[in-house]
This record gives sequence, C-alpha cells and structure tokens, in this order.
Amino acid sequence: MRSVFFAVLARDLTLYLRRRSDILTALFFFAIITSLFAMGVGPEINKLRLIAPGVIWVAALLTSLLSLNRLFSSDCQDGTLEQFLLAPQSLSLLVLAKILAHWLVSGLPIILVAPALGLQFDLPAHSLWILVISLALGTPILGMVGAIGAALTLGLRGGNTLIALLVLPLYMPVLIFATSAVDASLSGQGVEAHLSLLAALLVFTLFFGPLAIAAALRVSQD
Repeated sequence: MRSVFFAVLARDLTLYLRRRSDILTALFFFAIITSLFAMGVGPEINKLRLIAPGVIWVAALLTSLLSLNRLFSSDCQDGTLEQFLLAPQSLSLLVLAKILAHWLVSGLPIILVAPALGLQFDLPAHSLWILVISLALGTPILGMVGAIGAALTLGLRGGNTLIALLVLPLYMPVLIFATSAVDASLSGQGVEAHLSLLAALLVFTLFFGPLAIAAALRVSQD
C-alpha cells in the first residue's frame, strides 16, 4: 500500500512539473491580487494591516480554485481513473496521494511566498508567522474540499462554475478562522483558539475527505 501511495504521488508530481507554466500562472495570480490591493489602498499602514489577512486569504482561496477542474479530468480522459477504481488498493489512499501532490505544487508555493507579500501590508514578524501557520493548516483543507467538488462535477459541462458554487460556501469556516487568527495576533490577543479550530478542521477533512472523494468518483463514473 505504501509503495502504491508513493508511486501515485511521484507520478502526479512528475506530470505537474511537466506543466510548470500552470504552477507559475497560479502563483503569479496570487501575487498580483495581493499586490493590487496593497497598491489600491495606498500607503496608510493601519488600513493595510487591517485588510491584510482578508486580502491574502481570499487571494489564496481564489488561487486554489484555478486548478481544481484539472485534478481528475486528465486521469478520466486517459483511463487512469478507471484503473484506480478497479485496483485492489484502497481508492481513498490513491486519492490522498493525488491530493498531496496537488497541494505540494499549489498550496506549498503560496505558503512560501505569503511572508514576502505580507510585507507589502507592513505585517509584523509575529503576524507573518501566524499567517504562514494558518496557511499551512488551511490550504490542505481547501485542496481536500475542492477535490470533493471536482470529483462531483467530473465530466459535467461548466464544471468550473459548478465547483465554485459547491465549494465556496464550504471554504467560509477556513477563511473565518484563518483571518481571525492573524487579526488576533495584530491586536495582541491569543491565537490558539483559532489555530486549534483550523487544526481540528484539517484532521476532520484528512480523515473523511478521501472517503468522500472516492465515493464521489465512483458516482461520477457510474
């Protein structure tokens, strides 16, 4: 089981790295959104710090939507998904490997560049760390929830719009807890409660998410 997991992970990472332009486009999109807000608001420090958590997290949320429609579509077209369904290994495990590969090329770059973008909003060092931690906890949740939407809409016309309609309401708790954590650090309040809720959501989605995605894929292929 472990060898199959890493085989699927390595395969997907190789395919993603062959399309590096898609990764760079998403990262550029994330940077442009945050930079435009910083330039549009102006140099007022208090206002920049006030909007920073929401702007960065909304940008991360929108960026996560860009590649969801391609998460399973290529596997469906070339027959790989059908082989996954027929394989003796757990489909949930194979799905988890795909989600991990997707997060490594979409969520991890966002986490790495977020501190540099946060400097545009004059966020202090402590708040930048809280921002990074919230993204590290929250972006896997976005990927897992988004994958459920991608699996449910697989093969449907207008899949991008349907994915957004399905997953955006489910993204709201992550957005609220993550931005509240950064806001609390800026105001000198405790952030443990907000980060604990994010961690609990992450554990919940890691446990139930692959099962839900596997069930959605089976339904979409019936």
